[in-house]
Amino acid sequence: MADNSEERQQSSKRVFINDVDTYTSKYIAKFLHSCVVGASLVDTGEPDVEDRLQNEQPNTATFQIVGTVSSQTEEQCGFIAEEYNHLKCEELLHHLLKCDVIVYNITQHTDQIVEAQWAVSALHEEMDKFSGPKIFILVSTIMTWAMTKPADKDDREIPFTEGHYRKRKPHPNFHDHICLEKLVVKLGKTKSSQFSTHVVASGLQYGMGEHIFHHFFKMSWLGKVSSVPIFGDGSNIVPTININDLAGIIQNVIDHKPKPQYFVAVDDSKNTMEDIVKAIALVLGPGKTQKVSKEEIYLVRDLTQTDIDSLFVNLRIEATYVKENFNVQWVSETGMVENIEQIAEKFKQTRGLSPIRICILGPPAVGKSTVAEKICKHYKLHHIKLKETITETLDNLESLVSKEDVENDQSDALEFLDTLKENMNQNGGRLDDQYVIRIMRDKLMTKPCMNQGFVLDGFPKTFEQAKELFNSEEQPEEQSEHDKKIIPEFVFSLDATDVFLKNRVLNLPENLVEGTSYTPQQFLRHLAGFRERNVEDETVLNYFEDLEIQPEHFEITSNDENEYLLVTEEIYRQVGKPRNYGPILEEVEEEERWQAEERLKEQEAQRAEIERREEEEAQQRAQSWEEWSNQLEEVRTQEHDLLESQSVPHRNYLMRAVMPTLTQGLIECCRIRPDDPIDFLAEYLFKNNPEA
Repeated sequence: MADNSEERQQSSKRVFINDVDTYTSKYIAKFLHSCVVGASLVDTGEPDVEDRLQNEQPNTATFQIVGTVSSQTEEQCGFIAEEYNHLKCEELLHHLLKCDVIVYNITQHTDQIVEAQWAVSALHEEMDKFSGPKIFILVSTIMTWAMTKPADKDDREIPFTEGHYRKRKPHPNFHDHICLEKLVVKLGKTKSSQFSTHVVASGLQYGMGEHIFHHFFKMSWLGKVSSVPIFGDGSNIVPTININDLAGIIQNVIDHKPKPQYFVAVDDSKNTMEDIVKAIALVLGPGKTQKVSKEEIYLVRDLTQTDIDSLFVNLRIEATYVKENFNVQWVSETGMVENIEQIAEKFKQTRGLSPIRICILGPPAVGKSTVAEKICKHYKLHHIKLKETITETLDNLESLVSKEDVENDQSDALEFLDTLKENMNQNGGRLDDQYVIRIMRDKLMTKPCMNQGFVLDGFPKTFEQAKELFNSEEQPEEQSEHDKKIIPEFVFSLDATDVFLKNRVLNLPENLVEGTSYTPQQFLRHLAGFRERNVEDETVLNYFEDLEIQPEHFEITSNDENEYLLVTEEIYRQVGKPRNYGPILEEVEEEERWQAEERLKEQEAQRAEIERREEEEAQQRAQSWEEWSNQLEEVRTQEHDLLESQSVPHRNYLMRAVMPTLTQGLIECCRIRPDDPIDFLAEYLFKNNPEA
């Protein structure tokens, strides 16, 4: 024990990990950062792994993590001492030589195989110059075993172990992986005291925010499908390991410096793909699965070819050496299915997925549904309205009764359906509170509402309804946990004056009022009932106040859309950021397609408007030209007539007084033939002017 204690009292180790911003490398780095050097050399029992991950031990040797990142971001992880991006070979080698441990993960990105091959070869060449011993750990994949022939031909269920690693045969798409594994093992045999190399063949990793199984977790959590698909028959056995357990094995390799160079990192489970998908669907989603063809997996955009090949692996393999010689504080030793509840909680916690539960109360026609719809759209929540929920429940019961393959559920559904119909017949189409409460509680306890959250629109209406919905006097201890999951975190109360509400309803179009509760008589009755229920000491708002859930009040004073916009913005501010997935790729593409279509429609409308205006302007120009031409012609005619009428006196004068004398002068000019005819004619006219 004293020797172990001395081994632990050593300096901190500098650990290099490639692509430290990707799933596998990030959680290995995070795990090692929280560990004490040499901690796995002493069996400390079974401490809580989460506490160990979150609490560092002061004044002890720790792991200092450095590494490359696949993409540069402004945010740097707190557990990473140094991050490198786009390094040249010389620069990378310089950083590797400063580290005690080099971990290369090739389970996610195949482009890292070339870099890892160069790194281990370069380090091997430089090992005589090392200032101290170094460890190179290659995190590979069990896909290098995918085509291995059974260890026992007579009994194919006998699992492989590390001892069979020389016989392993890779999947056709993983030849580069096994070549690198062999190179790493080979280079570690030269001078192991100075440069030791190890290969850790990892099972399919799960845990934390999930990676290869994320598609199934996300699909189940979103709840947009009635059943989660199982690609193929799902009978293939998938070797798996929790990402923290994988990190624990790597910690043991660093601490123990074992002689063997090849390790298998898998848990004890022998779960099939069908078992895994069913477990995920049951704990997070609809609880139903459906087998589809293998080819449909290629339609999943989130999965790479490496992921697809891995999900179809069929392999029985055990981590014998790890279980017998390492001190791993297992998180999920029994596998994914056995620990699915904890894994699902960790998935939601890591991804920041938690429900938002909101209740909106207020008098009829105040705008509760308008605000609720905006909130649901912003936060991707489920809009829960009493009338629609009752209708949906009846439809679901009718559908369940009509099915022939669910006898037990069918009998229960038929009994409940008959009870509801009988109660509605007795009450003129309405249900007693006990059935309303049961229906609403069942709705709030559905997986979609439990996962994403909900907005309760105008319900509960009374203190007693709230008490029965959120509290159970029959089973207080068991129900208390359920109450915490369905009771609203935020309560918003909208209100307005009776005069404003009455005027608003009276001004509604008839087509909106028809078939609703907004007809004058019904509305006034509902409004009076609301006011009567809210003058007592025990109101719905009082119920929430007693639970220290303080309602936020908003006074509505106008029908202006801007007022509701201000209300929703204040609600967004109080509720905070969404705790949901952002829009998925299909939604983004749909939104972009819709925006593109809208832009095209707008451009078409603008083009049509321009063409219409140009056509109208052309018609106006043609009409104006025609009118101008007609007016010009008329003016010319008038001018001609005016000139004609004005020229008559002048012609008469010329014919009477000028022409006779001019004619006589021309005759004389012709007879005499003077040298200057013009001067002669002028002199003649002057002398013989009759008026002179």
